[in-house]
Amino acid sequence: MSNNNELSKSAQSVQDVLKQKGFNLEVLELPSSTRTAIEAATTIGCEVSQIVKSLLFRTKESLKPILVLASGINRVNEQTIEKYIGEKLKKADANFTREITGFAIGGVPPIGHKQKIETFIDNDLLHHEKIWAAAGTPNAVFSLRSSDIEKLTDGKIISIK
Repeated sequence: MSNNNELSKSAQSVQDVLKQKGFNLEVLELPSSTRTAIEAATTIGCEVSQIVKSLLFRTKESLKPILVLASGINRVNEQTIEKYIGEKLKKADANFTREITGFAIGGVPPIGHKQKIETFIDNDLLHHEKIWAAAGTPNAVFSLRSSDIEKLTDGKIISIK
């Protein structure tokens, strides 16, 4: 694990946003991959359900980005999200993801994107006191109290299943 002055550029940008938002949380760069929820849980030593998957979608008509912060064990029911936004969704590709968030798939954090993104939070994340999210690279993470995720992301808590 590295300390703050050794963070990669992407991880440091997430650390900076956490600080700007008033959260005293530390971004960690780990020796193993945290690219998938299962890899992250194995590397961190937590349950897969404690991993926050940051999944970017795109609305079909307006091409608006929608971020879903899902528990690592859950699949997003796109129809549920479509009810909230009134439009069909499709999964964002790698180019759209990088263009909108500034991060590559596998390291997309729940915050610190190039633009504000409408965000939905899986209510199952709230079953855990502590959760872990990506921090800009496929091996950078930070932990937070689940009770802080709504305030941190300006997201809306819903059932995503």
